Parts: sequence; C-alpha cells; structure tokens
Amino acid sequence: MTLRQVAAHAGVSHQTVSNVLNAPERVDPATRSRVREAIEALGYRPNRTARSLATRQAGLIGYCLSRHSGHSLYMDAFLHALTAAVEASGRHLLLFTAPEGEAGLATYADLVAQQAVDAFVLSDTVGEDPRHAWLAGRGIRFASFGRTWPRHGRQAGSWVDVDGHAACAELVTRLHHAGHDRIGFIGWDSPDAGGAGSDRRDGWRSRCRDLGLPEPEARADSDSLEGAARAAAELLDGREPPTAIVAATDLLAVGVLGEVRRRGSRPGHDVWVTGFDDSLLATSVENGLTTVRQPTAEIATTLVGLLDAEPGTAEAGVLLPGQIVVRGSAPLGL
Repeated sequence: MTLRQVAAHAGVSHQTVSNVLNAPERVDPATRSRVREAIEALGYRPNRTARSLATRQAGLIGYCLSRHSGHSLYMDAFLHALTAAVEASGRHLLLFTAPEGEAGLATYADLVAQQAVDAFVLSDTVGEDPRHAWLAGRGIRFASFGRTWPRHGRQAGSWVDVDGHAACAELVTRLHHAGHDRIGFIGWDSPDAGGAGSDRRDGWRSRCRDLGLPEPEARADSDSLEGAARAAAELLDGREPPTAIVAATDLLAVGVLGEVRRRGSRPGHDVWVTGFDDSLLATSVENGLTTVRQPTAEIATTLVGLLDAEPGTAEAGVLLPGQIVVRGSAPLGL
C-alpha cells in the first residue's frame, strides 16, 4: 500500500497525506480525519526509514526510566498511559536509562547527536532538575511530568503536574468535617522529599492552620512499609496521638495501616488513614485505601499535546486536580 493510493482513496493530494503524517497541524480537522480513516481502512503503514529521511524526524519520543526498581508504584501506570498517548499520535516511545543529575546529561546529549528522538518526556523530576534548563537552552523539545520548583525565575519548558497541595488540603477538610481534630501527616525523609512531597505536606499543614488544628508530623526514614510503620509508631505513641493520618503516598499509607492493625486498632474506625496515587496497593488492602487518584490518561495526553504545540504557544504549566477516592480506611461520606 502506497501513500498515493491512500491519497486516491481519501480524495486528496499525496502532499496532504504526507502533511497528515508529518505535520498534522497544517491540515484542517475534517480533511485530517478523512485521511486517517483512509489510512486505517487500507492498512497503510509509513516506511519509517523513508519518512525519517524526508522529514529529519525519527518518529520517536525519548523517556528515561528511573534506575530505582519499584521507585514508584504509580509510574508503571503512567508509563502505560504515556505509551498509548504517544502511539496515538503516530509515534513510539524510546525507553532509556541515565545516571541521575548532571551526570545523566551525557546520555541525553548522545541521543540528540544521533537524532535518535524528536523530543523527550521527563518525569521523576527533582528540585532544580538540570535536564530542563539543558534541553531548553539547546532548543530541544520536551515536556515534563512534574515541577522542578526553581528557587528563582520560572521553570524551563512546559510541564504537567497534579495539584497535591489542594488535594491534601481537601483531605484535611473532609476528615475534620467527619469529626477529626488531630490529623497527622507522614512523608518521607530523603533528598528528593522536596517537590511533590513538600507540596502535599504544605497542603495538609496550611489547612490544619486554617482550621486551628495541631500539626502532628513524622517522616519515614525510608520509602518503605517498614519506614512508614516506624513513623506511624512515633505519632501514635505521642501524648495526643492523631485519630487520622494523611500519608504522602499509597506505599506509606499501607505501612501506616499495618502499624495501626499491629496495635489492635481498626483502620477506618479507631484511626483513619489516607494515601496518594490510587496505585494497585489501594485496592489490595482489607476494606481498601482512601486515596487521591491522579488523572493518568489526561496527564499523558496533555504531555503529548504540549510536545506538538507550535513553539511559543504551549502553556508554561498545566496543573490538574486530583480526585479523592473513598474506601474503608477513611470512610469519608460513606
């Protein structure tokens, strides 16, 4: 099947078909839809090598996998959604690994020099992440899932993130309305605890202060069930232990649930517990975990849209709301 046969089937020129494949923004939506229907009906598949030579594009989007196995239970779901969103745009995802920080920039430079990818999607962002400024300074297209929280100025490039501050503030509001006056928080104590972790913590703290509530807090000494259990024990052994605990992630929340049960208390009755991410863990625990669901598919499609936006027209940042999913660990409104 050739490009000219697709053009004849759709009743357009072969240049229009080429534009739909390589520069869809140049084609009006109705014509673009007609051409895509012809492509699907005829089973046409572009010759990637020829297309790359003609357009100087690889048809691949680079994505760096975290070197920490199991770093985030949520990121597996995100990677699947991102792959689907990229493939829906007619491209594929190129996975690679790189050292963290400045040392990893050599890997990005090598991919750019080889023209192996057309753009990058960044994730696992940390405070003052060096990748963003490096890519922006070289005019390389990228979009970031997550913020770098720069101390000065604006973050380089476009980004998408979930409003953890607002979501955790809403959790405190709803827990307080349910009768809780001592609402604790458990985050993690690590070099990367800034950024998203601090955003969620600040949301909890600001709403506690608005409501005039105490601010019992502990930090897990590791991002693990055991670390969360030790942090929960610190809070629950206090003079005025909390009756509800907001955890920064589902993993930490499940560790808290384990410590609550170990003491003979009942989650969702004696102590209410919430998490963040709505990972597989949230439905694997007894009675389920109340948590904040991230709009994974919307994050992925927004990132691809930012990559495809005309230079200078993309939004600097898109902040999406999280959704509180209520289950037995904190039966808000049940």
